[in-house]
Amino acid sequence: MTSDREYVLTLSCPDSRGIVAAVANLLAGHGCNITESQQYGDHYTGRFFMRVQFAAEDAGVGEDALRGAFAALAGDFRMDWELWRRDTRPRMLVMVSKFGHCLNDLLYRQRSGLLDVEIAGVVSNHPDLEFLADSYGLDFHHLPVTPQTKAAQEGRLLDLVESYDVDLVVLARYMQVLSEDLCQKMSGRIINIHHSFLPSFKGARPYHQAHARGVKLIGATAHYVTADLDEGPIIEQEVARADHTYSPEQLAAVGRDLESVALARAVNWHAERRVLLNGAKTVVFR
Repeated sequence: MTSDREYVLTLSCPDSRGIVAAVANLLAGHGCNITESQQYGDHYTGRFFMRVQFAAEDAGVGEDALRGAFAALAGDFRMDWELWRRDTRPRMLVMVSKFGHCLNDLLYRQRSGLLDVEIAGVVSNHPDLEFLADSYGLDFHHLPVTPQTKAAQEGRLLDLVESYDVDLVVLARYMQVLSEDLCQKMSGRIINIHHSFLPSFKGARPYHQAHARGVKLIGATAHYVTADLDEGPIIEQEVARADHTYSPEQLAAVGRDLESVALARAVNWHAERRVLLNGAKTVVFR
């Protein structure tokens, strides 16, 4: 169980000497005890990334004092940084179409205490999974969409994000392409899951396409959503081997499991502030 005196600090900046020492000395000077620390210097981009989990043990040091101290330090190193209380659970809105396996998995994990988020509600362009949201006592919003109504539908979605005070939107097999405008407004705050084969099969019935080509490896990719379809920064991938005995239905069943696992990991790491953007890539402090 976490307390209101525990925090997570994440930062990125140009790589240079003394960053780790400066952060550690600042925390020690404010009566804080580091309980977890991870860092990574990217040789290719010249960026340094760090995640620090700590407890403020001096009762006289509050969040405002810590933020002021980090703001001053950030100027010295040109840091982009964020500070969160560990007991603050991100609020999440789940979007889904007709395939319910990822939604069901997320709801179960959250109910079981395995996913440290608050699920505010479920949004779908179809009414099929309302019963599942109802069974968990969640609001269900049916927002049908056509090419002609897409802008209005996404406007209603943004209204829900604001009214529920949502931190993260999760596309749990939501089979609609989001507009560039929505992707920009929610940059870094939308996670998607999709199948990912080598070779990649797009369009309808991907598992049947994979079966026809004798695919030996199937997988799933969880990533942040950008305006470039299915090309956002990757958070997690999961794979499984297949062979000639697998039917299209068996491939799809394995794929559903992979999608559920990869998405749950990505959401959990995001919720724990373990994912930092590194251009078109991510740094994941697992």
